[in-house]
Amino acid sequence: MVTVSRTTVAVVGGGPAGVVLGLLLARGGVDVRVVESHDDFLRDFRGDTVHASTIRLLDELGLGERFRALPQTRLDDLSLPRPDGSRVVLGEFSRLRPPYDHVAMVPQWDLLDLLTTAAREEPSFTISMGTAASGPIVEDGVVTGVHLQPRHGGGPEELRADVVVACDGRNSVLRTAAGLRPRCFRVGFDTWWFRLPRRAGDDGAALVPAFDGRDVLLAFPRRDHHQVAYFAPKGSDPALRAAGVAAFRATVARLRPDLADRVGAIRSMDDVHVLDVRLDRLRRWWWPGLLCIGDAAHAMSPAGGVGINLAVQDAVATATALVPALRRGLHGRALDPVLRAVQRRRTPPTVAVQAAQRLLHRVVFERAFAGRTAGGPPLLPVFLARWVPPARWAYARAVAFGPLPEHAPPWARR
Repeated sequence: MVTVSRTTVAVVGGGPAGVVLGLLLARGGVDVRVVESHDDFLRDFRGDTVHASTIRLLDELGLGERFRALPQTRLDDLSLPRPDGSRVVLGEFSRLRPPYDHVAMVPQWDLLDLLTTAAREEPSFTISMGTAASGPIVEDGVVTGVHLQPRHGGGPEELRADVVVACDGRNSVLRTAAGLRPRCFRVGFDTWWFRLPRRAGDDGAALVPAFDGRDVLLAFPRRDHHQVAYFAPKGSDPALRAAGVAAFRATVARLRPDLADRVGAIRSMDDVHVLDVRLDRLRRWWWPGLLCIGDAAHAMSPAGGVGINLAVQDAVATATALVPALRRGLHGRALDPVLRAVQRRRTPPTVAVQAAQRLLHRVVFERAFAGRTAGGPPLLPVFLARWVPPARWAYARAVAFGPLPEHAPPWARR
């Protein structure tokens, strides 16, 4: 037997975009239900870089003190290595105005727990964990809800809503069912993620990629471990796994000799998780009654660690547009101009960030894979960073805040 339920906004996906959107809508007095297919948020190797734009938003929401109490490390600069072993500091976050003068590395599950705890303080917020969306409910060409299926028993459910927001990632069930197709950009590499122990004295204040021949490695500091990304040409996974864990450990030790004494923590290639890197964005983010945001609207490369922050900005823009419209009683096709406006606002920053990522792919990763890193990093950014001090501020500002950072609407502030 199918259970029928009702809410004003159904948010599919309990990642950063979905949970922030649910919190903001609830603070605006809108009935909102977030559905998440997993039972909890405890999943490794998800985006953990919380940029200054998101930290500022949390302060505006009155959550800054709770956020700063979470286990985290901070990045103070962005650097590139030179052939002589030194490094070139491209961006100095310390040049930005405190307290937004750094990038925080925070486990995503801790951030999501904080946000859902705050959202549950609002009477109009509900979240259903372990509940999967199987597709939209469509009536007369308008999405009027979503079909749900609990993963651990219980019958199917029809969740009716005035608007459905897809925050269910780059493999979004809802966007596929609505026939929304992304424009895809070529990405020539994939990423392999793994952990290594962190010890006292390890450098944790900067992000410095390591290059050797055609290999690229980047370590993100955590409080008790390094989250490490190995980059190689797309399609390399079968060859890497066939070569075995000993060869992979040797590659890591060669790229980061300072971590060579702990590569034994990679017990087998099962500890190395491959990410199929994609870069795409929808030509159209919405359908009557349905809006896609975050990775459901634009899959981002891990370059720059911007994914969480761009998704959060989408959520803020969506809530800012939706709450006044829903308070006026708009629903169905009457919301089309509102959904269109969200896409219109968030497309320019998405295009700008993806253009920057594609440039970074060419000047860093593709150069590395072609064996052209022996001469050091590209000359122009190095020249600017060394001889034009404001450039280090500009690089830091661009990474920390990105284009068109959103502010919390007045009714969501505490």
